[in-house]
Amino acid sequence: MIAIRPRPFRSTALACLLVSVSVLGVSGCGLSAELDREKNPERSPTPTPSPAVVAPSSPTPLSPPEPSVSGPGLQAEEGCPASGLRFAADQGDAAMGLRAMGLDVTNCGDKPYKLNGYPAITVLDGSGDPFPGVRTAEGTDEVSMAPEDPGPRPLTLGPGESAHAALYWRMHNTDGVYLRVAPKKGDDTVTVRPPYPLDIGPENVLGTTAWQPTT
Repeated sequence: MIAIRPRPFRSTALACLLVSVSVLGVSGCGLSAELDREKNPERSPTPTPSPAVVAPSSPTPLSPPEPSVSGPGLQAEEGCPASGLRFAADQGDAAMGLRAMGLDVTNCGDKPYKLNGYPAITVLDGSGDPFPGVRTAEGTDEVSMAPEDPGPRPLTLGPGESAHAALYWRMHNTDGVYLRVAPKKGDDTVTVRPPYPLDIGPENVLGTTAWQPTT
């Protein structure tokens, strides 16, 4: 009887070894490239965008938490609000960490409106809630480097006339999105969205000047 000897597995083992080395080599190159990208982000190649991902054409705008009057960056209400007053916030200004923004009120009604004092303002976040830790103050004494407040004076706004107040704060890291505004404490409020968020929070003071005639 002739004994049958098993065939050697050398070829099969070699093939498996080559496949394993090839796989490890590919994995090793990928890891090396990833580490190199982390160490040298400027050398990272521009990734090819996936055809399945479509970027939105524009961000979804925030909706005001309550009906608002018009101003720069706001959609204008048709006609005149029931209060007979229209508010607008301007583009603002910045220097040396001090922030400034103008606030105007216009009598768009048909009756005179009397003012004597400061606007009543609350800073709101994107959800329409009061911004935590931010408070408003009449005058500018609590805001470092802010100009002097000229002080209150009695004003009567005839139809079509306006008054102006200035808002001052020191730069912080978190943005307030809306302002809840009334011509004075106790009056009905409206919500105004400034053209740019107020980098005011947290734990900060918004100082306001008294209403002055618009020149």
